Amino acid sequence: MSLPMTEGEGSMEEIKEAMIQKHIPLIEEAGRQGVQILCLQEIFNTPYFCPGQDSKWYASAEAVPGPTTERMAEYAKKYQMVMIVPIYERESAGVLYNTAAVIDADGTYLGKYRKNHIPHTNGFWEKFFFKPGNLGYPVFQTMYAKVGVYICYDRHFPDGARVLGLN
Repeated sequence: MSLPMTEGEGSMEEIKEAMIQKHIPLIEEAGRQGVQILCLQEIFNTPYFCPGQDSKWYASAEAVPGPTTERMAEYAKKYQMVMIVPIYERESAGVLYNTAAVIDADGTYLGKYRKNHIPHTNGFWEKFFFKPGNLGYPVFQTMYAKVGVYICYDRHFPDGARVLGLN
């Protein structure tokens, strides 16, 4: 399957599937090499759509846990690899988050982190797509280590890192 790259090419499900298919060989290679904790990039199963403000991307949001996290849990279990799986989350109609699911090495869904700091400036119109996170800064005990998650712009704000460190 080729990756739809031009505007209007492919349905939302085709785009998401193509993005996942591009990642599977990399996930499998990491697993074969014995990686213990693998973190995928922000909203890994779609292109980064925030340079614009096209509401069509709302349709790419899904439940967490949901189809993508369940699929990634199979790889986590297969390779005994903790996975951080960032996707566009739909909590309910119109309530959308930039979320990272944490999956343990046995495939168990441990929980999620929602990006707290949402930029809104040229090229990063994220407030058009995401609400600020409401789960604080959870820490997850995995098979290999305690894991806390930050997503992209959160790194500009040290308080969350401090909270993660204290936990």
